[in-house]
Amino acid sequence: MLRAMTTIVEEPAPTSGDEWSGPMWHTATSQFNRAALQLQLPDDLYARLREPRSSLVVNFPIHRDSGEVVTLTGYRVRHNLSVGPTKGGIRYGLDVTLGECAALAAWMTWKCALLELPFGGAKGGVRVDPRSLSPGERERLTRRFTFELIPFIGADRDVPAPDMGTDEQVMAWMYDSYTQSVGYATQGVVTGKPLDVGGIPGRGAATGRGVVLVGVQAMEIHGIDVGSARCIVQGAGNVGSTVAGELANRGATVVGLADVSGALYNPNGLDVASLVAHAQAGGLLADFEQPGRGTERISNRELLLKPCDALFPSALQQQITERNAGQIETRLIVEGANGPTTPEADAILAERKIPVVPDILANSGGVVVSHLEWQQNQQRTQITLEQVHADMNRRLCASMDNVIEAAERYGVTYRDAAMATAVARVAGIAKSLGVFP
Repeated sequence: MLRAMTTIVEEPAPTSGDEWSGPMWHTATSQFNRAALQLQLPDDLYARLREPRSSLVVNFPIHRDSGEVVTLTGYRVRHNLSVGPTKGGIRYGLDVTLGECAALAAWMTWKCALLELPFGGAKGGVRVDPRSLSPGERERLTRRFTFELIPFIGADRDVPAPDMGTDEQVMAWMYDSYTQSVGYATQGVVTGKPLDVGGIPGRGAATGRGVVLVGVQAMEIHGIDVGSARCIVQGAGNVGSTVAGELANRGATVVGLADVSGALYNPNGLDVASLVAHAQAGGLLADFEQPGRGTERISNRELLLKPCDALFPSALQQQITERNAGQIETRLIVEGANGPTTPEADAILAERKIPVVPDILANSGGVVVSHLEWQQNQQRTQITLEQVHADMNRRLCASMDNVIEAAERYGVTYRDAAMATAVARVAGIAKSLGVFP
């Protein structure tokens, strides 16, 4: 049972000897520690739920187009097996580490529990610059990495999905590589696939659409009219561009947008349709030639400090920290990215009474639709876009209502309420299952 909390509670920091140590793991475990303290978890459950169940590190060679052979490192972490098969993305990036994958796997466990999905959390990736890969290199990398994961993944074991640096084409290659290796077709081994190989309509925009869905619900609660709201979106990738487009479609004024090349800010509003089209065609904001009269080119860091009604950090982790949390001028933060706010920043924002809709709720639309795709593949059925949207709306709105109710009842932040609700559900399942043997 949640305990009422009116102040920020100090929690023990993760030990320095953790195999998964790193900034993101520190954030993930700090959030879990607070939930464990609120729930008064017994020591045995605390240890079982905090640590990932299993981790895989692989090193494998691929041929570059030049004929050169390079060796890459890949990871897959499965956090919890109590609820069902594990679920989580595959990312390609230079900052992919075991600690990052462990943190993201843990967040996926809590995300699925909060949304009442029958999955535990997982995450994986390859440490590589995806922009440096030719199409052929990208395919060879994906197929070889999938081969390394064969003993680890499966429709009833562990189900990957797209993430940063990957997409539906990567998922199609993973599905085909798995099929060729095991000798039979199992579409449910991955989600986020193209429609013609078992994908589902609405998956590509699901995460961004879900961010806006719960964001608008939070705006209404805090007296912000979306039709007159001034919003800033950090990130112009798949999630960020969808968030910006959905906000504009609902009448909001998007005054700031950012990507890896920098940010654009206009207090009178940006031309969102043109910017989103530019980003979705692979262009960078720095290359956008006619941003409009009154538009400033500024840094990502500067954009976060511009005044707005709602801020949507939808790019990278650890963007809101103790260094800038005291200067942010917004009435509401909705986390489209995973782990964009550090624990230290959370404390400052709570003190300033700036509500934060946490990532495990705000960006859960993707895994909701991935669950539908997995269900479709397992049952050999076809789910329509209308059914996708109905399930998303039902799950996200119900979860938001539950988080708001728990936060108000116990005097805690939205993040504390969401984490405690999720951890309590998994702890209850783990307790019922007991300890094997």
